[in-house]
This record gives sequence, C-alpha cells and structure tokens, in this order.
Amino acid sequence: SDDEIAVRARAALESVGLSDRLEDTVADLSHGEQRQLEIAMALVSQPKILLLDEPAAGLSAVERATLKQLISDLPRTLPILLIEHDMTLALGLTDRVMCMENGRHVVTGTPEEVRANETVKEIYLGRRDKK
Repeated sequence: SDDEIAVRARAALESVGLSDRLEDTVADLSHGEQRQLEIAMALVSQPKILLLDEPAAGLSAVERATLKQLISDLPRTLPILLIEHDMTLALGLTDRVMCMENGRHVVTGTPEEVRANETVKEIYLGRRDKK
C-alpha cells in the first residue's frame, strides 16, 4: 500500500541520514547527499542484494567518509556487491574482494590478501616499477 511505501521511504531516509531533508528537492541536495538518497531509494525496494556501482565517484573526502559509514551501518544480512575504484574505501568495507584490471581477473581474497598481492600493489596502489 502507499502507506507502507511511505513508512519504508521514511525509514530508508532515516537510515542514510536524510530524514531532515524530506521536504527538499533532489536539486537542493549536495552530490554526496544525492548518493545517500540513491541508496535510500534502493533500500525502499527491500532488495535481496544491493549493487553499488562506484558510489564514491566524484565525492569529497568528507562525503566519502559519510558514505563509508553509511555502507558500514547497513544490515549485515544484506549482501552488497560494491564496484569501486577507490581501493582504500573498497578494502575498508568488504569481507571478500575480487580485483580486476582491464576486465581481467587479478585476485580474489580477503582485503588483507588483496592488499598483500604484488600485482594489486603494482596496479592499484602505485608501486609500479619504472623500467
């Protein structure tokens, strides 16, 4: 029912920290708040899995920190598929990581295993040897 959807929408806005912006238009929200709203909109549908495709793209450091906390606070029962180029953010949020380069699988493992992988260090963490 519409009432049930409204209740879920308010709860989703609360869960992403936007309950005080309920009457604002999307255009009045900052870029980071718009990302928070996108996550809230996805949560209203009660997904079985949440796909986040580069949620930190274009965000400031403060907005990234807010996003990281928001994702960390989501229920652990909700599986999240996170596609993200910000390795610090991705490795700080995940239990399992699959790292790719140019569509090629590089490594799958825990954040610690991925951080320790020499190929990942070269590709994503800036330790490419100059030849």
